[in-house]
Amino acid sequence: MSATESLRDSIGRVVEAMQAIGLDVGSYRLSLYGLVSAIIVAVLLWIGVKLVMRAIKWLLRRNTQIDQAQRLLTEKLIAIALFSFALLLGIDLLGIDLTTLAVFSGAAGLAIGFGLQKTVGNLIAGIILLMDRSIQPGDVIVVGDAASMGSGPLPGGVPNVGRVAKIGVRAVNIVTRDGKKHLIPNELLMTQPVENWSYSSRDVRVRMRIPVAYECDLRAAQAIIVEVAKANPRILADPEPVVWITAFGERAVEHELRYWISDPESGLGNIQGEVFLGIWERFKAAGIRIPYPRQDVRLVEPVERGESPNS
Repeated sequence: MSATESLRDSIGRVVEAMQAIGLDVGSYRLSLYGLVSAIIVAVLLWIGVKLVMRAIKWLLRRNTQIDQAQRLLTEKLIAIALFSFALLLGIDLLGIDLTTLAVFSGAAGLAIGFGLQKTVGNLIAGIILLMDRSIQPGDVIVVGDAASMGSGPLPGGVPNVGRVAKIGVRAVNIVTRDGKKHLIPNELLMTQPVENWSYSSRDVRVRMRIPVAYECDLRAAQAIIVEVAKANPRILADPEPVVWITAFGERAVEHELRYWISDPESGLGNIQGEVFLGIWERFKAAGIRIPYPRQDVRLVEPVERGESPNS
């Protein structure tokens, strides 16, 4: 007997021994051979799907006619189709008769349906987000009152913004300005108000309140404010920074500086701090005063009983 026939006989005896180890569930036979076959088929199909997905991603990345959102949408739809095909192919290769498991599969399907309700909802929401292209990787967004991203507005009315790093199957990966990553469910982006700073344009206008004392030269102060803003490299020259008087306050003439930036993901508080510091240094050199909060307290002598306050 040749070596091939000997190997074939050995494999046959091993298969027969594995088939003999098992138990019967009604008319269905659960054996060790069936379990090992299922594991081998599942692993091979998983590796095959991963290799095909890697090839598809490589081809899509070489295609310059589609943007990143369309590429992600195509990848997700192809992945769903491949995994569904692999599942059906595996059932066919293993020869599983689903009619014998009709009662069990119905109960399991109901339980899985309830358990995966949120997951399926987030999956569909993610596909919708990629289809309408309202949110794309790299966009700077604010979700709701920003509570989903760690906190609400920061001091000075600056919202807690974040940059979309990845749109996943279940959630959107957002990186805030403090470097923390937040996973926001896709379904939340469909039900909560979302402010996308990058949807129509990446340019964002920043507004800063600057009080100036009444006795100071207001035109000189306004010229200094605009010069400091123009000197900052992050502030756009077009449209150019402007400053306006917004109110005559109790102790100061209220001004508002307005300028535009094109990189909000780099931070808003840092650029405001640089502009405030530059204005403070230039104001001190020019003798322009920024009034500070103050309260006047009058001390009145006590009025004795029976005397008139005006006596």
